Amino acid sequence: MTYSTQSNAAHAQEAEARRASLSLQSRETGGLVPTARSNIGSLLAQTPSTPKPWAYFLAGGLGGMTSATLTCPLDVLKTRLQSDFYQSHIAASRQARGIPPPAQLGYLRSGLLHVTETFQILFSIHKVEGWRALFKGLGPNLTGVVPARAISFSAYGNGKRIISNNFNNGEEAPWVHISAAINAGIVTGTVTNPIWLVKTRLQLDKSRAEKAGSTSARQYRNSLDCVRQTVRAEGVRGLYRGLTASYLGVTESTLQWFLYEQGKVYLGRREARLVTSGRDPTTWDRAVDWGGKFGAAGAAKFFSAILTYPHEVVRTRMRQAPLQDGRLKYTGLVQCFSTIWKEEGVASLYGGLTPHMLRVVPSAAIMFGIYEFVLRLCGTQA
Repeated sequence: MTYSTQSNAAHAQEAEARRASLSLQSRETGGLVPTARSNIGSLLAQTPSTPKPWAYFLAGGLGGMTSATLTCPLDVLKTRLQSDFYQSHIAASRQARGIPPPAQLGYLRSGLLHVTETFQILFSIHKVEGWRALFKGLGPNLTGVVPARAISFSAYGNGKRIISNNFNNGEEAPWVHISAAINAGIVTGTVTNPIWLVKTRLQLDKSRAEKAGSTSARQYRNSLDCVRQTVRAEGVRGLYRGLTASYLGVTESTLQWFLYEQGKVYLGRREARLVTSGRDPTTWDRAVDWGGKFGAAGAAKFFSAILTYPHEVVRTRMRQAPLQDGRLKYTGLVQCFSTIWKEEGVASLYGGLTPHMLRVVPSAAIMFGIYEFVLRLCGTQA
């Protein structure tokens, strides 16, 4: 009896303490949220005293670096499956096995064939080329990812703060998130397009040379040589091939940020309801508390990527080097879409979708998790 009374008293004290912690008015939820629950929670929930614009740049760069390193093998696979070079080899393999083109297959059979071929290629890379091949292009990839993510998150975080402070009385709203995301997408795409073009061409160039069995077949010696040859053959504008497809990709990043912010709003309101109810958090409540934002980031990326994926394929094709006679196979956004559709069928617009989704969903969860964590450590609100 004494133990039960003490236990009830302890639970009551805990609930009262949680109610007392409702001292921070959340801009996201419009309600009260707890300021802290533990030493770590207290550290991560600090309220920023002054804006730190550099914190978004740092957090985005660290998040991008970590996620890119961990998911590099799937990025290699995705790039290969998106290129017409590998698509031609896959088509020849299907013909040799008596399998009709995807355009002549039903959607279900075509999808299953794509998934099967994806995993066959993934598992064959280390057997044919060694384990290091799974991390081929990681250096150039980090060279692109780190500044791209740093710029993207910095443009979004600072853009959201500036827009909300100047046009919405310091309050966040869905239109604020959308405006900040569009701004971040345009800025990031414009600044980093040359980096991604060089990275794509080097990765495909090396793969073609290895397939030919001779390193002398390589077109580019290094990144600088790739830039020189591109400018010499195509002009400075050549470094911005695929930029229109990148701008089309702003729809994906905007949708992703919007869905992620809405997920955070839901989690904040859920937390507020839990605290005001006074009930003890269950195991599920604690799991949602610690993993909710990871799940929100992954889910946001999943839906935004699957709805807007064809632009990824078009962007990769448009960044490819010219043909041997110097002609460009893909000369514009609409022409690239129509050429792929006519020559390879609509299924090719989703080439590399499986490894792309396997990579970007966990990558987004990792990247946004580290982004939020670093921001809180810097005393800056996400």
